[in-house]
Amino acid sequence: MKITVSILAEIPEELHEALTGYLEHHPSWDQDRVLSAALSLFLLQNGDNDRRPSKVYLDTLFNYAA
Repeated sequence: MKITVSILAEIPEELHEALTGYLEHHPSWDQDRVLSAALSLFLLQNGDNDRRPSKVYLDTLFNYAA
């Protein structure tokens, strides 16, 4: 069973505009998918040896969980 948790984050307006533009041109992506991919990639690159972010990243990137 996949459990999701909602978060509320403030981001710079420029980043929001770039995200909105990206989503307009890539209809298979949504804000949640982009943020999950970005956060899991960050944790892969900067976290300890936890393998869970790699599964989330690959599932999100290739849309396996959809």
